Amino acid sequence: MPQPTPETTPSIFVGGLLAMALPVLLAFNLSPSSTVLNQLLAVAGWGALLWLVPSNGHALRAARPAAALLGMLALLMAAVVWSWSASLPSSLALSALASLACAAVLVAYAQCAAGPDRPDASDTAEPLWIGLLVAGVLSAVIAVIQVFAPGWPDGEFIARSGLVGRAVGNLRQPNHLSTLLLWSLMALVPLAQAGRAAGLRLHDAVLATLATLMVLAVVLTASRTGVLGVLMLGLWGAVDKRLRGRVRIALLSAPVVYVIGWALLAAWAHATQHTFGGEARLGEADLSSSRFGIWANAWSLVKAQPWTGVGFGEFNFAWSLTPFPGRPVAFFDHTHNVLLQFLVELGLPLAALLTGLMLWALWQALVRSMQASGPNAAGQRAAFMIVLLAGVHSLLEYPLWYTYFLLPTAWAWGHALRPAEPDTTSSDSPASHWPMVAGGLILVGTLFAGWDYSRVVVIYAPGGSALPLATRIQQGHGSVFYGHHADYAAATTTEPPAQALAAFQTTTHALLDTRLMIAWARALADSGRVDEARYLVDRLREFRNAAAASFLAECDDAERQPRPFQCEPASDKGSGNISWRNFTR
Repeated sequence: MPQPTPETTPSIFVGGLLAMALPVLLAFNLSPSSTVLNQLLAVAGWGALLWLVPSNGHALRAARPAAALLGMLALLMAAVVWSWSASLPSSLALSALASLACAAVLVAYAQCAAGPDRPDASDTAEPLWIGLLVAGVLSAVIAVIQVFAPGWPDGEFIARSGLVGRAVGNLRQPNHLSTLLLWSLMALVPLAQAGRAAGLRLHDAVLATLATLMVLAVVLTASRTGVLGVLMLGLWGAVDKRLRGRVRIALLSAPVVYVIGWALLAAWAHATQHTFGGEARLGEADLSSSRFGIWANAWSLVKAQPWTGVGFGEFNFAWSLTPFPGRPVAFFDHTHNVLLQFLVELGLPLAALLTGLMLWALWQALVRSMQASGPNAAGQRAAFMIVLLAGVHSLLEYPLWYTYFLLPTAWAWGHALRPAEPDTTSSDSPASHWPMVAGGLILVGTLFAGWDYSRVVVIYAPGGSALPLATRIQQGHGSVFYGHHADYAAATTTEPPAQALAAFQTTTHALLDTRLMIAWARALADSGRVDEARYLVDRLREFRNAAAASFLAECDDAERQPRPFQCEPASDKGSGNISWRNFTR
């Protein structure tokens, strides 16, 4: 791997850290969302990288190998616009469009990032591998603290784990931490293959120590995706004969290290009377965490709307408002399977087209990464493995709905799709500077989004604001990307609820929960839409949520007259004619 030059040091390596490390290491958050700051940092970090790292700028010509992937992103953006025109609130639609547009930019950028004197693109890949490695090593340290010293985390610099005996990292989800750690292990491979990073020699003993630490941290997450990912590392080591012998041995050893780590942690837990999250997970009655149930419900929705689906971003809305007496009791906002998500939200024809494009782009990435040669071929194969793991994870969760996973995946996919013979034609035209322009626009857009988010933060955490709640809510309604959070506050605090009926038409499309469903039912009943209100209460009962107990307990007094509306089911006529689509108006 080439030595850093004044052109690539130190600003480009700072860009790699901003894009890969900082977003996943931030623990501080502001209500109402625990991930918005991390996601905004991810977008800003990639914008900074586009600004800092040169490219040859031949976007249209260089991006041809990624045509299927870019086509898939374009179709998804079209689906968002279609859903927006029907019922999806503007704030949710614009957020999705912005994320997908950034992903498309990074795919194209990864295709043309090498300049005429740098056809191997080492100047763009190496800083990102280093940034990802830093993120993984520090996250592994955080994982160890969360499990072995749970009193240390303060919630500001190190997040507290809400799962006894399990590590969650600063992203606060075990499966997210697991994927991050596995990505970091994959990023370590091209660095170990070259034996150098940022001009410094990397000793195999140091790399082996870091790899062992991260594998053990994967054990601490007790994530199912983590098990699959570790097996993928071993498979990579078995089939990739172009890697150095020690690198292959390290990859082949990953599953062994995982098993040993599991055994040691189980022994430690038994000896010290502590809880090991992995064993506790194996003891759960439902190892699928209700996924089989939600997949069955989602398939029922597919059969009910096979051609057009329920609309992009509308799964939670349609599922929550469709009768499912045996439904999982958690409030799912995703099917936890990206292919099923396409089917239920977009319908069979478009889902089939998207899946075909995605599989073709994945196959092309495999072929091109395997055909790659030269000092950075291992990096191209590492990029493919990152995409493959994101795909496997997306069959069980929804990591790509977070920009700190979506954008690295988009870049890695574009990098894996790089042609065997990169375009080395120089260009001094103004168009060749499009990545810098795009990066600048992304940075400006992120600054605006951060300010935009502050308009709803003050609703939930007023701080020194002396403005009354109603005024803060009214100002939050103007938020471009986060207005639905202001509508949630309006819907759940306005008395009588019917005065905020318009707010329910937006915030209910983000995530329906018990508090929102109760307020919405009351608002509908007060507005004379009693059958719809009772239909909504019938759905609420299916969730069997303890937070609804006091609302439903009003029905315990049999002598109370008149009977509260929630004490009667929707009429047979009303129940048969009402569906989730009635609530979109």
